[in-house]
Amino acid sequence: MKRKLYGNTVTAACRLCAHGRMSADGEVVLCLLKGVTDPGDRCRKFDYDPLRRVPFRQPSLPTYSSADFSLEDLPE
Repeated sequence: MKRKLYGNTVTAACRLCAHGRMSADGEVVLCLLKGVTDPGDRCRKFDYDPLRRVPFRQPSLPTYSSADFSLEDLPE
């Protein structure tokens, strides 16, 4: 079996389907096949579109000072 993009376990939802488009208010999905649906709904015609996936935000990196990289205060 071929490995799919972002893994083989994608939860079927209208917000990720190639047939649906998010409405202007972002509350509902306008499906070409089923009409107006909720973003969490799904149907048998689900076709995953990886470009609709919104990735999780990356955590911010910690800030370091020059004292963190200094060798002067090492215990002996």
